[in-house]
Amino acid sequence: MNKKVRLIGLTGTNGSGKGKAAAYFKKKGFAYFSLSDMIREKLQKEGKEVTRDNLIQRGNQLREKDGPDILARRVIEKVKDKAVIDSIRNPFEVEFLRNHGKFILLAIDAPVELRYERAKRRGREESASTLEEFIKKEKEEMTGSEKGQQLHSCMTMADLVIINDGTLEDFHLKLEETL
Repeated sequence: MNKKVRLIGLTGTNGSGKGKAAAYFKKKGFAYFSLSDMIREKLQKEGKEVTRDNLIQRGNQLREKDGPDILARRVIEKVKDKAVIDSIRNPFEVEFLRNHGKFILLAIDAPVELRYERAKRRGREESASTLEEFIKKEKEEMTGSEKGQQLHSCMTMADLVIINDGTLEDFHLKLEETL
Protein backbone atom coordinates (compact mmCIF):
# COMPACT_ATOMS: atom_id res chain seq x y z
CA MET A 1 0.00 0.00 0.00
CA ASN A 2 1.28 3.46 -0.92
CA LYS A 3 2.41 5.39 2.16
CA LYS A 4 0.81 8.57 0.73
CA VAL A 5 -2.70 7.13 0.86
CA ARG A 6 -4.96 9.38 2.87
CA LEU A 7 -7.15 7.55 5.38
CA ILE A 8 -9.92 9.23 7.35
CA GLY A 9 -11.16 7.24 10.31
CA LEU A 10 -14.55 7.91 11.86
CA THR A 11 -15.46 7.18 15.44
CA GLY A 12 -18.19 8.64 17.58
CA THR A 13 -21.42 8.17 19.35
CA ASN A 14 -24.50 6.44 17.92
CA GLY A 15 -26.62 8.82 15.83
CA SER A 16 -23.95 11.53 15.80
CA GLY A 17 -23.64 11.69 12.02
CA LYS A 18 -20.82 9.29 11.16
CA GLY A 19 -22.82 7.99 8.21
CA LYS A 20 -23.44 11.54 6.95
CA ALA A 21 -19.71 12.25 7.32
CA ALA A 22 -18.87 9.09 5.39
CA ALA A 23 -21.31 10.06 2.61
CA TYR A 24 -19.71 13.50 2.41
CA PHE A 25 -16.21 12.04 2.03
CA LYS A 26 -17.48 9.53 -0.57
CA LYS A 27 -18.68 12.50 -2.65
CA LYS A 28 -15.15 13.90 -2.34
CA GLY A 29 -13.72 10.75 -3.94
CA PHE A 30 -12.91 8.63 -0.88
CA ALA A 31 -13.66 4.92 -0.99
CA TYR A 32 -15.95 3.84 1.88
CA PHE A 33 -15.36 1.01 4.33
CA SER A 34 -17.25 0.25 7.54
CA LEU A 35 -15.94 -1.97 10.30
CA SER A 36 -19.48 -2.60 11.56
CA ASP A 37 -20.64 -3.58 8.04
CA MET A 38 -18.02 -6.33 8.17
CA ILE A 39 -19.64 -7.61 11.38
CA ARG A 40 -23.14 -7.23 9.87
CA GLU A 41 -22.10 -9.41 6.92
CA LYS A 42 -20.69 -12.03 9.28
CA LEU A 43 -23.94 -12.13 11.30
CA GLN A 44 -26.01 -12.46 8.13
CA LYS A 45 -23.82 -15.33 6.87
CA GLU A 46 -24.32 -17.03 10.24
CA GLY A 47 -28.10 -16.54 9.96
CA LYS A 48 -28.21 -14.33 13.05
CA GLU A 49 -30.37 -11.28 13.53
CA VAL A 50 -28.51 -7.99 13.00
CA THR A 51 -29.21 -6.13 16.24
CA ARG A 52 -27.00 -3.64 18.03
CA ASP A 53 -26.41 -6.16 20.83
CA ASN A 54 -25.45 -8.90 18.34
CA LEU A 55 -23.11 -6.51 16.52
CA ILE A 56 -21.35 -5.65 19.77
CA GLN A 57 -21.16 -9.28 20.90
CA ARG A 58 -19.90 -10.60 17.54
CA GLY A 59 -17.37 -7.76 17.19
CA ASN A 60 -16.04 -8.48 20.67
CA GLN A 61 -15.81 -12.21 19.83
CA LEU A 62 -13.82 -11.45 16.68
CA ARG A 63 -11.44 -9.19 18.61
CA GLU A 64 -11.06 -11.82 21.35
CA LYS A 65 -10.31 -14.59 18.85
CA ASP A 66 -8.17 -12.76 16.27
CA GLY A 67 -6.81 -9.73 18.15
CA PRO A 68 -8.23 -6.31 19.01
CA ASP A 69 -7.20 -4.80 15.65
CA ILE A 70 -8.66 -7.61 13.48
CA LEU A 71 -11.33 -5.46 11.83
CA ALA A 72 -8.78 -2.78 10.88
CA ARG A 73 -6.41 -5.46 9.55
CA ARG A 74 -9.16 -6.91 7.38
CA VAL A 75 -10.34 -3.58 6.03
CA ILE A 76 -6.85 -2.26 5.19
CA GLU A 77 -6.41 -5.18 2.78
CA LYS A 78 -9.25 -3.70 0.71
CA VAL A 79 -7.98 -0.09 0.66
CA LYS A 80 -6.39 0.85 -2.66
CA ASP A 81 -6.56 4.66 -2.63
CA LYS A 82 -7.81 7.38 -0.31
CA ALA A 83 -10.53 6.00 1.93
CA VAL A 84 -12.89 6.78 4.78
CA ILE A 85 -13.16 4.04 7.41
CA ASP A 86 -16.29 4.16 9.55
CA SER A 87 -17.24 2.56 12.88
CA ILE A 88 -13.85 2.53 14.62
CA ARG A 89 -14.49 1.44 18.21
CA ASN A 90 -11.25 0.00 19.59
CA PRO A 91 -7.95 1.84 20.25
CA PHE A 92 -5.98 -1.01 18.65
CA GLU A 93 -7.88 -0.33 15.41
CA VAL A 94 -6.81 3.33 15.65
CA GLU A 95 -3.16 2.41 16.29
CA PHE A 96 -3.11 -0.07 13.40
CA LEU A 97 -4.57 2.50 10.98
CA ARG A 98 -2.17 5.22 12.17
CA ASN A 99 0.64 3.01 10.87
CA HIS A 100 -0.83 2.80 7.34
CA GLY A 101 -0.62 5.88 5.19
CA LYS A 102 -1.59 9.38 6.17
CA PHE A 103 -4.35 8.82 8.73
CA ILE A 104 -6.55 11.20 10.67
CA LEU A 105 -9.21 10.15 13.15
CA LEU A 106 -12.36 12.25 13.45
CA ALA A 107 -14.65 11.85 16.45
CA ILE A 108 -18.23 12.82 15.65
CA ASP A 109 -20.58 13.73 18.49
CA ALA A 110 -23.85 15.56 19.15
CA PRO A 111 -26.17 16.12 22.12
CA VAL A 112 -27.68 12.83 23.33
CA GLU A 113 -31.33 13.83 22.79
CA LEU A 114 -30.59 14.79 19.18
CA ARG A 115 -28.69 11.54 18.59
CA TYR A 116 -31.54 9.49 20.05
CA GLU A 117 -34.04 11.17 17.71
CA ARG A 118 -31.76 10.55 14.73
CA ALA A 119 -31.31 6.89 15.69
CA LYS A 120 -35.09 6.44 15.96
CA ARG A 121 -35.62 8.04 12.53
CA ARG A 122 -32.97 5.77 11.05
CA GLY A 123 -35.14 2.83 12.08
CA ARG A 124 -32.34 0.34 12.63
CA GLU A 125 -33.23 -2.57 14.87
CA GLU A 126 -30.12 -2.01 16.95
CA SER A 127 -31.38 1.38 18.17
CA ALA A 128 -32.95 1.59 21.62
CA SER A 129 -36.68 2.10 22.18
CA THR A 130 -36.38 4.75 24.91
CA LEU A 131 -33.92 7.55 25.63
CA GLU A 132 -32.97 5.85 28.91
CA GLU A 133 -32.23 2.56 27.13
CA PHE A 134 -30.27 4.46 24.46
CA ILE A 135 -28.10 6.09 27.15
CA LYS A 136 -27.61 2.76 28.96
CA LYS A 137 -26.49 0.97 25.78
CA GLU A 138 -24.17 3.82 24.97
CA LYS A 139 -22.48 3.61 28.38
CA GLU A 140 -21.82 -0.09 27.72
CA GLU A 141 -20.07 0.80 24.46
CA MET A 142 -17.94 3.56 25.95
CA THR A 143 -15.59 1.36 27.97
CA GLY A 144 -14.88 -2.31 27.71
CA SER A 145 -12.17 -4.91 27.83
CA GLU A 146 -9.01 -4.53 25.77
CA LYS A 147 -10.57 -6.63 23.03
CA GLY A 148 -14.04 -5.09 23.30
CA GLN A 149 -15.54 -1.78 22.36
CA GLN A 150 -13.82 1.23 23.87
CA LEU A 151 -15.55 4.11 22.16
CA HIS A 152 -14.52 6.67 24.79
CA SER A 153 -10.83 5.81 24.34
CA CYS A 154 -11.14 6.08 20.57
CA MET A 155 -12.81 9.46 20.85
CA THR A 156 -10.01 10.76 23.09
CA MET A 157 -7.48 9.56 20.48
CA ALA A 158 -9.14 11.63 17.75
CA ASP A 159 -7.17 14.26 15.89
CA LEU A 160 -10.32 16.38 15.77
CA VAL A 161 -13.73 16.28 17.48
CA ILE A 162 -16.64 17.55 15.39
CA ILE A 163 -19.90 18.45 17.12
CA ASN A 164 -22.78 17.84 14.71
CA ASP A 165 -25.57 19.87 16.28
CA GLY A 166 -26.54 22.17 13.41
CA THR A 167 -27.71 21.84 9.84
CA LEU A 168 -26.27 19.36 7.37
CA GLU A 169 -24.65 22.29 5.57
CA ASP A 170 -22.97 23.40 8.82
CA PHE A 171 -21.71 19.85 9.34
CA HIS A 172 -20.33 19.69 5.80
CA LEU A 173 -18.45 22.96 6.35
CA LYS A 174 -16.83 21.48 9.46
CA LEU A 175 -15.87 18.35 7.52
CA GLU A 176 -14.47 20.40 4.62
CA GLU A 177 -12.00 21.98 7.03
CA THR A 178 -10.41 18.57 7.63
CA LEU A 179 -9.39 18.12 3.99
